[in-house]
Amino acid sequence: MNATMATPRAEDSATPARYAGACDCHVHVFDDGTRFPWNPVRTYTPAAATLDQLLALHGRIGVDRMVIVQPSAYGADNRCTLDALARLGNAGRAVAVIDASTTDDELRLMHDAGVRGVRVNLETTGQHDPDYARECLFWAARRVADLGWHVQTFTNLPTLAALAKVLPDLPVTLVVDHFGRAQAAQGIHQAGFDMLCDALASGRVYVKLSAPYRISQLPDYTDAAAVARALIAANPDRVLWGSDWPHPGSAAGKPKPLDQITPFRAEDDERALARCLEWTATDEQARKLLVENPARLYEF
Repeated sequence: MNATMATPRAEDSATPARYAGACDCHVHVFDDGTRFPWNPVRTYTPAAATLDQLLALHGRIGVDRMVIVQPSAYGADNRCTLDALARLGNAGRAVAVIDASTTDDELRLMHDAGVRGVRVNLETTGQHDPDYARECLFWAARRVADLGWHVQTFTNLPTLAALAKVLPDLPVTLVVDHFGRAQAAQGIHQAGFDMLCDALASGRVYVKLSAPYRISQLPDYTDAAAVARALIAANPDRVLWGSDWPHPGSAAGKPKPLDQITPFRAEDDERALARCLEWTATDEQARKLLVENPARLYEF
């Protein structure tokens, strides 16, 4: 623990319920593909994972709010996400996916429903060309800037590093999924990680400490701790926690057979939240991570 930090966290503060208003900033909801059809060009076919199941989980671990992120399996058809959002009321927000067919009227309706961001998913399809990434990010940003939304991206650290010079020109806040896909085994001195920390320090970027299994191969993802703590130290006001429930998807850039269900990962979500709290050095940092930062970004 950093001796210069004030307000050391008490032993019992690892109990998630201690943080009223705690938010899981990265979850997905799926039906069985009947009410809301799958995107025909998806990379995997998920099982059903319902809002009721998610609410039961959050009730057990002490989470009061959630941000539903539109999964790639639905493409830009946001109806399943919006259906769940309507049931949540002010306890829910969402991040949508849009394309060229999405109208400004549809964006305004989504805003009224609680959408506060738009996702640019590059990693799932293995798209790492920096010029393509820049085009997608700036197109999305221009579409939603007037609504005050952010752009969220799932991409890897080399792609983000290649965009470092142009990201300050993005007209909206950028939210980076899953540690920016920094590889935990390579530690905090890997190429591009300093850029991500600098972007955090600038205040224009948030990073989600979510799905450590996407960056680590060790039991309990122990080598992700150094990465997480460095990101928190870079700017504790710009980090978020997300479970990535129900832990879907194929490996990045590796499509699965669409006529088969791709199983969700078996993850201990209670441990995931406790692990994230272990990465924080103080009660103040934990409260920012779980409550204050999500409330600011998603306008709870």
